[in-house]
Amino acid sequence: MESEVVNLLISLLGAVYFMLPAYVANLSGLAFGGGTPIDGGKDFHDGSRLIGNGVTWRGFKNGTILGTLVGGLLGIIGMFYGDLSALTGGIIDLHVYGSVFAGLILGFLMAFGALFGDAVGSFLKRRMGLQSGEPAPIMDQLDFVVGALILSLLVIRISWKLFIMVCLISIILHVASNSVAYLLGIKDVWY
Repeated sequence: MESEVVNLLISLLGAVYFMLPAYVANLSGLAFGGGTPIDGGKDFHDGSRLIGNGVTWRGFKNGTILGTLVGGLLGIIGMFYGDLSALTGGIIDLHVYGSVFAGLILGFLMAFGALFGDAVGSFLKRRMGLQSGEPAPIMDQLDFVVGALILSLLVIRISWKLFIMVCLISIILHVASNSVAYLLGIKDVWY
């Protein structure tokens, strides 16, 4: 029983490690964003904003750059420590971070995908009549995850077990990080 718990914890840490470029991109888009919204303040044909003020060109660019750099850093770690997949019980294929180039490619795809997924989530929220900052449980926590994982499929395979594990971890981490950002005055809401 104890070894199963240890293996589960190691797999959870491996999933966080795998998703670091997306997590960093998502946080960086918020922390280093601002400026011109991607939708340019335009309304959709339904009369509501296309995406909203929260998704900006600066945030998209900075988040993508920082997430890509994190992927490169994971590639450097992979070069020195080799394939870390065994640490996760084989649930997560971490050989994808085996070189700087591979890390940069996967980091870019995950970072760009995360921010694109967040923009799609904002677009869908506007279509549902929700304004920026209004909660859309599950979508708020997973839009960036789904975007990151879909684009990463261009270079890697993802098991359903990993997908489910990443989604569960991401919901918990997203609520926790947003709560911290709220307490620090970075966000207006805790969710």
